[in-house]
Amino acid sequence: MQWQNLSEHTVYENPWVRVRLADVELPDGRHLDHYLLRQRPVALATAVNDRNEVLLLWRHRFITDSWGWEIAAGVVEDDEDIQVAAAREVVEETGWRPAGPLHHLITVEPSNGFSDARHHVYWCEGAEYVGEPADAIESERREWVPLADIPTLISRGEIRAANTTAALLLLHHMRSGQSASANG
Repeated sequence: MQWQNLSEHTVYENPWVRVRLADVELPDGRHLDHYLLRQRPVALATAVNDRNEVLLLWRHRFITDSWGWEIAAGVVEDDEDIQVAAAREVVEETGWRPAGPLHHLITVEPSNGFSDARHHVYWCEGAEYVGEPADAIESERREWVPLADIPTLISRGEIRAANTTAALLLLHHMRSGQSASANG
């Protein structure tokens, strides 16, 4: 039961996205025209400090007209290593530099029925403040948020981005034993 992409052509293109139209053959032999987005990889990263807080951005998304907490993220430049891009985004968007090596957390496909976007999420233990972020316009503020608060923030709609939600739930799960043992 596999859909077959027989051919596709570009309808629109810019440096960040290509809109393509595909001729798709369904398992029963029927064909359909299917629009899809071809996108460059996205790198995301955050840090967790010794108080088990995660570094997040509070920002507005004009497309959905919504505010929420997100992880620093950006497009991977041509010939740039994904992990290097993730570290770069943290510094540019938060003003904090990862204090140690970045660890791959998760790769998600946020809209794989419509786009080939892959979001590669990294994290590290701690960060060093280096000054105001170069991309301060990306967010209203940058804060260290307790990982213990993540499920509540998600349920209240304060974390909406699928990539951030998946990453923070996984970090919360991975680190919940550490906070319990530190407090117990």
